[in-house]
Amino acid sequence: MKDFAKRLMLASNSPRRKELLERNGYNFDVITSDYREEKFEKFSYKNIKKNSSGKALAVADVIDFPAIVIGADTMVILDSVCLLNKPQDISEAIFMLKRLSGKSHDVVTSITLVDSVSKEQLTRFSKTKVYFRELLDDEIINYINLKNPLDKAGSYGIQDFISFEQSKNPPKESFIEKIEGDYYNVVGLDVGLLAQMLKEF
Repeated sequence: MKDFAKRLMLASNSPRRKELLERNGYNFDVITSDYREEKFEKFSYKNIKKNSSGKALAVADVIDFPAIVIGADTMVILDSVCLLNKPQDISEAIFMLKRLSGKSHDVVTSITLVDSVSKEQLTRFSKTKVYFRELLDDEIINYINLKNPLDKAGSYGIQDFISFEQSKNPPKESFIEKIEGDYYNVVGLDVGLLAQMLKEF
Protein backbone atom coordinates (compact mmCIF):
# COMPACT_ATOMS: atom_id res chain seq x y z
CA MET A 1 0.00 0.00 0.00
CA LYS A 2 1.09 3.57 -0.67
CA ASP A 3 1.25 5.43 2.64
CA PHE A 4 2.05 9.09 3.26
CA ALA A 5 3.13 11.11 6.30
CA LYS A 6 -0.39 12.56 6.33
CA ARG A 7 -3.62 10.63 5.86
CA LEU A 8 -5.00 10.60 2.36
CA MET A 9 -8.70 11.46 2.01
CA LEU A 10 -10.84 11.14 -1.11
CA ALA A 11 -13.56 13.80 -1.20
CA SER A 12 -15.84 11.85 -3.51
CA ASN A 13 -18.56 9.19 -3.50
CA SER A 14 -17.56 8.06 -6.99
CA PRO A 15 -17.12 4.26 -6.96
CA ARG A 16 -14.89 4.57 -10.04
CA ARG A 17 -12.41 6.95 -8.39
CA LYS A 18 -12.37 4.81 -5.25
CA GLU A 19 -11.69 1.70 -7.31
CA LEU A 20 -8.86 3.38 -9.22
CA LEU A 21 -7.11 4.43 -6.01
CA GLU A 22 -7.54 0.96 -4.51
CA ARG A 23 -6.25 -0.71 -7.67
CA ASN A 24 -3.14 1.48 -7.57
CA GLY A 25 -2.36 0.60 -3.97
CA TYR A 26 -3.26 3.81 -2.16
CA ASN A 27 -4.11 3.75 1.54
CA PHE A 28 -6.93 6.27 1.89
CA ASP A 29 -10.29 7.03 3.46
CA VAL A 30 -13.43 8.42 1.84
CA ILE A 31 -15.44 11.38 3.07
CA THR A 32 -18.20 12.49 0.72
CA SER A 33 -18.01 16.21 0.16
CA ASP A 34 -21.13 18.25 0.82
CA TYR A 35 -20.02 20.79 -1.76
CA ARG A 36 -22.77 21.36 -4.30
CA GLU A 37 -21.26 21.10 -7.77
CA GLU A 38 -21.97 24.08 -9.97
CA LYS A 39 -23.47 23.26 -13.35
CA PHE A 40 -21.96 25.31 -16.14
CA GLU A 41 -23.20 25.69 -19.72
CA LYS A 42 -19.74 26.31 -21.16
CA PHE A 43 -16.38 24.82 -20.31
CA SER A 44 -13.46 26.71 -18.82
CA TYR A 45 -10.54 25.55 -16.71
CA LYS A 46 -11.58 28.12 -14.11
CA ASN A 47 -15.01 26.49 -13.81
CA ILE A 48 -13.81 22.91 -13.50
CA LYS A 49 -11.15 23.94 -10.98
CA LYS A 50 -13.85 25.65 -8.94
CA ASN A 51 -15.64 22.32 -8.53
CA SER A 52 -12.60 20.15 -7.73
CA SER A 53 -11.26 22.75 -5.30
CA GLY A 54 -14.67 23.22 -3.68
CA LYS A 55 -15.06 19.49 -3.05
CA ALA A 56 -11.62 19.16 -1.47
CA LEU A 57 -11.93 22.29 0.67
CA ALA A 58 -15.35 21.24 1.98
CA VAL A 59 -13.81 18.07 3.40
CA ALA A 60 -10.61 19.78 4.59
CA ASP A 61 -12.74 22.20 6.59
CA VAL A 62 -14.57 19.51 8.56
CA ILE A 63 -11.72 17.19 9.55
CA ASP A 64 -9.58 17.91 12.61
CA PHE A 65 -6.42 15.98 11.73
CA PRO A 66 -3.53 16.49 9.27
CA ALA A 67 -4.47 15.08 5.87
CA ILE A 68 -4.16 15.55 2.15
CA VAL A 69 -7.61 15.79 0.60
CA ILE A 70 -8.22 14.82 -3.04
CA GLY A 71 -11.01 16.56 -4.93
CA ALA A 72 -11.80 15.85 -8.58
CA ASP A 73 -14.29 16.92 -11.21
CA THR A 74 -14.74 15.58 -14.75
CA MET A 75 -16.37 17.39 -17.65
CA VAL A 76 -17.26 16.18 -21.16
CA ILE A 77 -16.81 18.92 -23.75
CA LEU A 78 -18.23 18.87 -27.28
CA ASP A 79 -17.21 21.41 -29.94
CA SER A 80 -14.62 23.01 -27.61
CA VAL A 81 -17.04 24.72 -25.20
CA CYS A 82 -20.38 22.87 -24.99
CA LEU A 83 -20.68 20.86 -21.77
CA LEU A 84 -22.45 17.52 -21.55
CA ASN A 85 -23.27 17.02 -17.86
CA LYS A 86 -24.95 14.03 -16.23
CA PRO A 87 -28.28 13.43 -18.00
CA GLN A 88 -31.46 14.11 -16.08
CA ASP A 89 -33.34 11.20 -17.64
CA ILE A 90 -33.22 8.58 -20.38
CA SER A 91 -34.41 10.92 -23.13
CA GLU A 92 -31.59 13.34 -22.35
CA ALA A 93 -29.09 10.47 -22.30
CA ILE A 94 -30.26 9.42 -25.78
CA PHE A 95 -29.95 13.02 -26.98
CA MET A 96 -26.38 13.31 -25.65
CA LEU A 97 -25.19 10.07 -27.23
CA LYS A 98 -26.70 11.10 -30.56
CA ARG A 99 -24.72 14.33 -30.31
CA LEU A 100 -21.52 12.39 -29.65
CA SER A 101 -22.16 9.97 -32.54
CA GLY A 102 -19.53 10.23 -35.28
CA LYS A 103 -17.65 13.04 -33.53
CA SER A 104 -14.72 13.61 -31.22
CA HIS A 105 -15.03 15.24 -27.81
CA ASP A 106 -12.74 16.12 -24.93
CA VAL A 107 -12.87 14.75 -21.40
CA VAL A 108 -11.16 17.01 -18.86
CA THR A 109 -10.60 16.14 -15.22
CA SER A 110 -9.44 18.65 -12.64
CA ILE A 111 -7.61 17.22 -9.62
CA THR A 112 -7.11 19.38 -6.52
CA LEU A 113 -5.06 18.50 -3.45
CA VAL A 114 -5.69 20.44 -0.23
CA ASP A 115 -3.66 20.32 2.99
CA SER A 116 -6.26 20.12 5.77
CA VAL A 117 -4.10 22.19 8.16
CA SER A 118 -2.55 24.92 6.02
CA LYS A 119 -5.29 24.84 3.33
CA GLU A 120 -2.52 24.97 0.72
CA GLN A 121 -3.84 23.84 -2.69
CA LEU A 122 -2.47 22.29 -5.86
CA THR A 123 -4.58 21.79 -8.99
CA ARG A 124 -3.68 20.08 -12.25
CA PHE A 125 -5.71 19.10 -15.32
CA SER A 126 -5.80 16.04 -17.56
CA LYS A 127 -7.41 16.05 -21.02
CA THR A 128 -8.26 13.09 -23.23
CA LYS A 129 -9.79 13.25 -26.71
CA VAL A 130 -12.35 10.51 -27.41
CA TYR A 131 -13.59 9.58 -30.91
CA PHE A 132 -17.01 7.95 -31.33
CA ARG A 133 -18.02 6.03 -34.42
CA GLU A 134 -21.44 6.58 -36.00
CA LEU A 135 -24.03 5.06 -33.70
CA LEU A 136 -27.35 3.47 -34.60
CA ASP A 137 -30.42 4.48 -32.58
CA ASP A 138 -30.98 0.89 -31.46
CA GLU A 139 -27.39 0.66 -30.21
CA ILE A 140 -27.84 3.79 -28.12
CA ILE A 141 -31.12 2.60 -26.59
CA ASN A 142 -29.77 -0.89 -25.88
CA TYR A 143 -26.70 0.57 -24.16
CA ILE A 144 -28.76 2.89 -21.96
CA ASN A 145 -31.16 0.10 -21.01
CA LEU A 146 -28.28 -2.24 -20.19
CA LYS A 147 -25.91 0.12 -18.37
CA ASN A 148 -28.19 2.97 -17.21
CA PRO A 149 -25.41 5.59 -17.42
CA LEU A 150 -27.41 8.43 -15.84
CA ASP A 151 -24.69 9.04 -13.22
CA LYS A 152 -22.01 9.75 -15.83
CA ALA A 153 -21.13 12.99 -17.60
CA GLY A 154 -21.81 12.62 -21.31
CA SER A 155 -24.11 9.62 -20.67
CA TYR A 156 -21.44 6.95 -21.01
CA GLY A 157 -18.63 5.20 -19.18
CA ILE A 158 -15.57 4.35 -21.26
CA GLN A 159 -15.11 1.16 -19.23
CA ASP A 160 -18.43 -0.06 -20.66
CA PHE A 161 -16.83 -0.20 -24.13
CA ILE A 162 -13.09 -0.77 -23.78
CA SER A 163 -10.60 -1.77 -21.12
CA PHE A 164 -7.25 -0.07 -20.59
CA GLU A 165 -5.63 -2.90 -22.57
CA GLN A 166 -7.98 -2.25 -25.51
CA SER A 167 -7.57 1.53 -25.46
CA LYS A 168 -4.87 1.54 -28.17
CA ASN A 169 -6.93 -0.68 -30.47
CA PRO A 170 -10.66 -0.66 -29.61
CA PRO A 171 -12.78 -3.51 -31.04
CA LYS A 172 -14.93 -2.58 -34.02
CA GLU A 173 -18.19 -3.10 -32.14
CA SER A 174 -17.19 -0.54 -29.50
CA PHE A 175 -18.78 2.93 -29.57
CA ILE A 176 -15.24 4.29 -29.33
CA GLU A 177 -12.95 4.37 -32.37
CA LYS A 178 -9.87 5.70 -30.58
CA ILE A 179 -8.65 7.88 -27.73
CA GLU A 180 -5.79 10.34 -27.47
CA GLY A 181 -4.57 10.79 -23.90
CA ASP A 182 -5.00 8.99 -20.60
CA TYR A 183 -7.63 6.24 -20.45
CA TYR A 184 -8.15 6.48 -16.69
CA ASN A 185 -8.82 10.19 -16.98
CA VAL A 186 -12.01 9.30 -18.87
CA VAL A 187 -12.93 6.79 -16.16
CA GLY A 188 -12.66 9.65 -13.66
CA LEU A 189 -9.12 10.03 -12.34
CA ASP A 190 -5.72 10.25 -14.07
CA VAL A 191 -3.80 8.20 -11.51
CA GLY A 192 -0.46 8.95 -13.16
CA LEU A 193 -1.02 12.67 -12.80
CA LEU A 194 -2.20 12.19 -9.21
CA ALA A 195 1.02 10.36 -8.35
CA GLN A 196 3.08 13.25 -9.75
CA MET A 197 1.00 15.76 -7.79
CA LEU A 198 1.42 13.89 -4.51
CA LYS A 199 5.18 13.86 -4.97
CA GLU A 200 5.15 17.59 -5.72
CA PHE A 201 2.81 18.37 -2.83
